[in-house]
Amino acid sequence: MDRREHWEQVYSSKPSDRLGWYKPRLQTSLDWITALAPDPGEPIIDVGGGASTLVDDLLDRGYTDITVLDLAGPALDRIKTRLGERRSAVTWLCGDITEIELEENAFQLWHDRAVFHFLTEGEDRKEYINVLNQALMLNGHLIIATFGLDAPPKCSGLPVVRYEPETLHNELGDNFILAETFFEDHVTPSGVRQKFIFCRFIKRA
Repeated sequence: MDRREHWEQVYSSKPSDRLGWYKPRLQTSLDWITALAPDPGEPIIDVGGGASTLVDDLLDRGYTDITVLDLAGPALDRIKTRLGERRSAVTWLCGDITEIELEENAFQLWHDRAVFHFLTEGEDRKEYINVLNQALMLNGHLIIATFGLDAPPKCSGLPVVRYEPETLHNELGDNFILAETFFEDHVTPSGVRQKFIFCRFIKRA
């Protein structure tokens, strides 16, 4: 089973509030985004938006240039159904972040909660970073949340790469300045505790 098939099966077989990464509100992400992008017209992309409620909360706060990207069509369909008529205010992209082509300098803020750590192959991480460097504006903000070193070695049945801020920074390269870190315990709907790290970077080149 390839990556797309896996995630389509996951989203087709479980309700959103039973998925391991589910939270009713992504408060840490929301707080950082609203602080870093006070202008609601700034272009934002949520990579691996899944079926999260982040886009709902951003729309509630008046953001007008939101792109949600996910590999699994059923995940995007859930958000669109939930949003109803408001779905037309969002740009939807269904594709693999390691393969998709995004416009150059398209986004001021890039948000990724729990996509990058699933890229266990170095070549996939390299392709992700190439797309990131292409699409994020100079001095744009990058928010990435991954499993920390004390987190489980797998999520949703797949292996993950666990990071600390320094190793994540090393992976991304010298184009990015590590500006802020935050550690968060996420408790899954089944009661498993996962250690997340949130890192904010600034693109400098």
